[in-house]
Amino acid sequence: MSNWQNFRSQWRRIRYCLIFLAALWLSLGIPGCSLSPPNSQTASSPDSTRFNPTTQRFDGVTINVITHDGAQKTATARHIAGFEALTGAKVNLTTVPFKDLYDTLQNNWSGQKSKYDMAVILPQWKIDFADAGYLADLSDRTKSDTALQWQDIAPLFRNFSAIYKGRTYTIPLDGDFHIIYYRTDLFKSAGLTPPETWDEYLAIAQRFHRKDLNGDGEPDYGSCIEKRPKEYSASILVTPFLQSQGTAQGVFFDPDTMKPLVNNPGFAKALEIYKKTMDYGVPDDQNLSQDKARELFLSGRCAMTLDWGDVGTLAIDPAKSKVINKVGAFITPGTTQVLDQKTSKLVACDKFTCPYAIDGVNHAPYAAYGGWVGVVAAKTAPRVKDAAYSFLSYMSQSAQSNIDVTLGETGFNPYRISQFENANPWIKAGMSPETANSYLGAIGVSLNSSNMVLDLTIKNNQQYMEVLDAIRADFLANKITKEQAIQQIEQRWEQITNKVGRESQRAAYRASLGLNP
Repeated sequence: MSNWQNFRSQWRRIRYCLIFLAALWLSLGIPGCSLSPPNSQTASSPDSTRFNPTTQRFDGVTINVITHDGAQKTATARHIAGFEALTGAKVNLTTVPFKDLYDTLQNNWSGQKSKYDMAVILPQWKIDFADAGYLADLSDRTKSDTALQWQDIAPLFRNFSAIYKGRTYTIPLDGDFHIIYYRTDLFKSAGLTPPETWDEYLAIAQRFHRKDLNGDGEPDYGSCIEKRPKEYSASILVTPFLQSQGTAQGVFFDPDTMKPLVNNPGFAKALEIYKKTMDYGVPDDQNLSQDKARELFLSGRCAMTLDWGDVGTLAIDPAKSKVINKVGAFITPGTTQVLDQKTSKLVACDKFTCPYAIDGVNHAPYAAYGGWVGVVAAKTAPRVKDAAYSFLSYMSQSAQSNIDVTLGETGFNPYRISQFENANPWIKAGMSPETANSYLGAIGVSLNSSNMVLDLTIKNNQQYMEVLDAIRADFLANKITKEQAIQQIEQRWEQITNKVGRESQRAAYRASLGLNP
């Protein structure tokens, strides 16, 4: 590595460390965007009766819980025995495939009696479920729950993920962001630094593609990004092209008209890059599942991947990983050109078009899903409702969650302020200090970016995402052209908006971005 490359690499590390430390100094607040909906509860009432729900006994009470049959099953199940021993309650856990979870709850909770008392779900669903009256209001409970340490939950997850129309409906259990993972050993040998733009990502992927990356004599892959239909990954690349003016700008719709931000050169460019990553991926890359992408990366067969925080902790699991402490993490790549929404043209980044750029690169880290949350069914009997909330509180309390977030098998990632302030739990779990700082730094910088992208949180958001996912899959499979994909997404999203009600969707979308009605 040349002296200049070494200096550039060291300066980049120092710069991002400084950004991360500044973020912690600000207690994980979002500059210029509080992410606190109107009338949101950001402090406990001094008049509230304080209590610890897990000190109560629930002998003879059975709680029926449902969640996704993936990592969330493991995360929930690992706390059942401890909670049962502590409280005397009985917890029954049901799991279903992710693609069925929303409809299963919709069908069950719309009936006269709830089969499920508690669920671990995506926070976007709280809009539909709360408006329908399916969810218990947990506001008073979170105010008075001393064990939950509500203020320790980072503002994004405490407010955006948990609160709707000024009331608390969910308990955060997880913090989700997409970040880039890369093989530090390969990059060091090649004299490379992590990709700051998607063009750099493609160039690095091309460099490593078809090289033997794990010493088994077989050609490997430059990029492993899951793309299989119905895994809802479609929005991962478009964000830096469409949002440059801060979180309140949004990437899904024009907040004034609710017209989809799809038929423009920024969205088109993102589709092109997304498809181009397939040139450096596995055969049949358009059907690469999340589990397979992770398996390939952890076995040393991929130079880079894009994923949630799970990969960082899975990479130190000796039973799954051959790249222990050979994995770095970095904020998702950005772009030096962004969409001017007034002219619908791509323009170069400068201090006006990209006010939050770093070294001329506009990053827009995506809070994909925002993290799994727990909810309690409104129709649940009062005593069972108390027990269900107690179980949720128990799962989220730092004594349990501080361990959960260090285990890849749980699928839960850091979401408490205190979890970013101390790397020791990750080091104890098997990360080297350098790996732990890289991992927490990538998530921390993303979480505190003033240009962070919030996931879509409006009524029927699941329908919008299903449309996006299906059309994206057809595009990657060469069933339709880029132009056809853009046209179909725009038309189908407009149909959903018109059916639900444009003005109500506009108001909800603006509220989700922290804008006035």
